[in-house]
Amino acid sequence: NFLPSTGRLVTYRPPQEGAIDGVTVRNDTGVYEGGEISIYYDPMIAKLVTHAPSREQAIEAQATALDAFAIEGIRHNIPFLSALMQHPRWRSGTLSTGFIAEEFPQGFKAPAPQGEVALRMAVVGAAIDHLMNERKRQISGQMRHASAVTFERERVVLLGSQRHDVVIEDIDDGFAVVIDGRSWPIDSSWVPGQPVWTGTVGGEPVAVQVRAILNGISLSHAGASAEVRVYTRREAELAALMPERQEADTGKQLLCPMPGLVKAISVAQGQEVKAGEPLCIVEAMKMENVLRAERDGTIARIHAKEGESLAVDAVILEFA
Repeated sequence: NFLPSTGRLVTYRPPQEGAIDGVTVRNDTGVYEGGEISIYYDPMIAKLVTHAPSREQAIEAQATALDAFAIEGIRHNIPFLSALMQHPRWRSGTLSTGFIAEEFPQGFKAPAPQGEVALRMAVVGAAIDHLMNERKRQISGQMRHASAVTFERERVVLLGSQRHDVVIEDIDDGFAVVIDGRSWPIDSSWVPGQPVWTGTVGGEPVAVQVRAILNGISLSHAGASAEVRVYTRREAELAALMPERQEADTGKQLLCPMPGLVKAISVAQGQEVKAGEPLCIVEAMKMENVLRAERDGTIARIHAKEGESLAVDAVILEFA
C-alpha cells in the first residue's frame, strides 16, 4: 500500500491554506501541477498540517482538507489518510507503533461508503448528473423538438452496488435531492472538469473528489470511495441485466509495483518458494523494496534480469 510512485502530477490542487476561527491549515510542499516525480528523490511530496484548540477539531480540519486535496497522475496515500481520520481508534488517540499492522493486517483498501457518508455521496452524484443534463441542453446545433426537452426527475443513483432512488425537486434559489423522503438542498459553484466538488449539502459544507470514468464518475469522500452511475428508472432496470466484466487473472504473475531498477533476483526457475520468501528487490526513489511471495508455489519462468529498468506492472516472473 505504501510503495513509492513516480510520474507526472497531472493534477495537484492542495486545499486552501489559512487560519479561520482558530483552525489553521498549512501545506508544506515543493512540487507543482505538471511537475514530474522521479525515481531519484524522497517519495514524500507534501506535508499537510492542521492545528486547532483540540485534537478532535484538528482531526476534523485534517479530514476536510484531505477531501479537498486533489492529486492525479501518481499513486498516493490520501485515501488511506482520509480513512484514518474516521477511524475510532485514531480519533480516541489510543495509538501505538503497531497501529497499522493491527488495524489493517491485510493492507488498505478504500471502504465502500456507509450511512450518512453514503447519502452525501449519492446526493452529490445526483447533483452532478443533474448539472450535466442541463448543460447538455445548451450544446449548439442540436435538433430541436416542437416542445422543450425535459429530463426525468426520478433517478436511480448506483453507488457501487448500493442503489438509491432519488427525486430532483426545484426549490427557491436552486434545487434539492430527495432520498427516502429527506430533502437535501444543494448549493455549489462546481463546474465539470474541476477535480473537487465543493458546496453545501443539506446546509453542511462538503468537499468530494470527482474523477470521470466510463458512463459515470468516481467519488471519494471521508475516506470512502465508489463508482457512481445515475440512471432513469428504466435505464436502471436495463443496466441490472448487463453481465459484469470479468477481470483478467494475473494471480500467477509477479508484477513490478512501481518504475524501478531490478537490484536482485532471489529465486531461480523451477524453485519452490514458501509464502513470505523474498523473490526480488526493486530499487526506486532511494528505497530498496523487497517483493515477497504471497503464497506457496513454484517459479515457472523469470522474465526480468538484474540491472534491468522496469515500468510499472511489468511482469517480473510467473508461477506454475
